[in-house]
Amino acid sequence: MKTKLNKIISETTLSFLLLMLISINIHAVNRDSTSGKFIHMIGIDLKPGYTFPTHEFFEGANNAQQKINSTLSGHLKYGFKFSPSTRLGNIYPHAIQGIGVGYNTFFKSSELGDPLNVYFFQTSRIADITQNLSFDYEWNFGTSIGWKKYDEEKNPLNMVVGSNANAYINLGFLLNWQISSNTNLRGGVGVTHYSNGNTSYPNSGVNTIGASVGVTRFFGNNERSTYPLHQSRNHLFNSYINYDLIIYGAIRKKGIFPENSNPMLVPGSFGVAGLNFNPLYNFSKYFRAGASLDLQYDESANIVKHIANDYIPEPENLKFYRPSFREKFSAGISLRAEIVMPIFSINLGVGKNFLCKGDDTNSFYQTFVLKTNITDNLFLHTGYQLYRFKDPNNLMLGLGYRFNAK
Repeated sequence: MKTKLNKIISETTLSFLLLMLISINIHAVNRDSTSGKFIHMIGIDLKPGYTFPTHEFFEGANNAQQKINSTLSGHLKYGFKFSPSTRLGNIYPHAIQGIGVGYNTFFKSSELGDPLNVYFFQTSRIADITQNLSFDYEWNFGTSIGWKKYDEEKNPLNMVVGSNANAYINLGFLLNWQISSNTNLRGGVGVTHYSNGNTSYPNSGVNTIGASVGVTRFFGNNERSTYPLHQSRNHLFNSYINYDLIIYGAIRKKGIFPENSNPMLVPGSFGVAGLNFNPLYNFSKYFRAGASLDLQYDESANIVKHIANDYIPEPENLKFYRPSFREKFSAGISLRAEIVMPIFSINLGVGKNFLCKGDDTNSFYQTFVLKTNITDNLFLHTGYQLYRFKDPNNLMLGLGYRFNAK
């Protein structure tokens, strides 16, 4: 049953990513169907890195009794940007978006595996340095498959990774040197996070930091634009407020830490459902910010308080009472900032629950959300929530509707 559930969760995540890819094509065609002009890009990156020792497993508590502190990945990417003759190309002349595949090794295949990352990416310019050199950013968001997960018999020391598929998030800052009209060299640094959003246990997460060096090749007219980041031809911007309404759900596992006992996994899986109402003030074409009313129901919240025995039995015999609805429900207010680009928007939030009961919900929380536009009003919502800036809480997979979209 557990294996079947994990397979369903992995297939759901991959299906959600496929829907995102389809929405890219629909949105791109709808927004610039009159011209259909794109500039295509192929890129190759090499990324050596350092793995943070967030668990004793990385410090040497593994079969080889050696530190695991190095990582290396190679990436192949396809992207496109809109031609300057299109509306979106005129407004966002530097934005490139697409899909990528990365092969990653931690030089410990027998216990961690050599995962394959499949992801969406977007990159754009932050500032010009010289005529041919710019300071850029790039984010990656997708899934990572092929991990060697924890197994009580076959892989008992890996108390870090509990699933074969994990979410993959990367943020990098780059120097981008255009050596010819169609060829760029790029180098910089980036941070990466792998986690399954508590869909399986254990879920300590894997975090890395590293360098990046790569080359990109464009096909089409890619003359370097001289338009400043916050200007575009013939486009005056009037500030306005839009209102995003999001519903989402997820499935999660629950680990508990009873007093005078070892940590253990609560049998079964638990549902999560939520609603966000997020008014955002659009300061420019590239940035909007505001507040959000965040409602969430977590079936597993505060379950440790309701263990039905005076002693702590073995996990497979663990019995507990269900908490009341009041202990599973929370309402919070978060501050939100959103970077706006073609097709994708990145929304970051920091908030605090004001209506809650119990330690599991009485907390500061943080959200990382990727919004993928299907139409001007409808978007896919792929998010991840943390508690206390460090504790993975749950995924947030859903749909959003934007009122007063312009």
